[in-house]
Amino acid sequence: MYARTTESPILLLGAAHVIDLSVPLRVILGDRVLDGVAVELDPERAGSLFAPASHPRDRSGLPLLPRLWALVQRRLGSELGGGEAGAEMKVAALVARERQLPLFLIDDPLRLTVMRLVRSMPFKERVQLLVGAAVALFLPTRLVTREMDRYAASPEVYAEQLRLASPTLARVLLDERNEHMAERLVVLRLQGYGRIAAVVGDAHLPGLAAALGRKGIAVESIPFAKLREVRGPSSTPS
Repeated sequence: MYARTTESPILLLGAAHVIDLSVPLRVILGDRVLDGVAVELDPERAGSLFAPASHPRDRSGLPLLPRLWALVQRRLGSELGGGEAGAEMKVAALVARERQLPLFLIDDPLRLTVMRLVRSMPFKERVQLLVGAAVALFLPTRLVTREMDRYAASPEVYAEQLRLASPTLARVLLDERNEHMAERLVVLRLQGYGRIAAVVGDAHLPGLAAALGRKGIAVESIPFAKLREVRGPSSTPS
């Protein structure tokens, strides 16, 4: 279809970090002609996520905020049947290995991101964020599920609410990282990896697609709401 692989659109897959998307990801990544798979991870987080179970993750050196959110994600992953946080990144990495494709880590280092956030965030926003993370530890699962369904139905509304409630958070955790991930994907294209599928958090999809569009790169996006509807091959009756 394309004269060169670098003319093909980059495929963006929106993930929810606490929902099991192993089947949809395997279906889409397995069927796609690809030169590589990219994931929203940095080397430190990848090393921790892919470490053997006998080597528990050491989060003692992380700031309070990411440790709180890690607790929230572990709790929700367990209760919502999604397994550990980051499981979708593991699936993407496993598919890449099975297909003998390179795996690219395109996110900023978590520690540097948190440092930028804390330095630039006004005191009021910082307190709101910490309180929100603490409250999330005790929210009933049914409320979380309901809110996730509302987000899937209208992600743009949630994004706007986030920007109104915490503009610094939106800028550092979404806008800046989107630009940096887009730049890394552009570099990969220049290196000849044109047909790339990138698995990122669903909230990054609009901004990352827009950042790539500004750089003249076509994008195909499959948001979380559509991705979770993908089904594997039906089993045939015996």
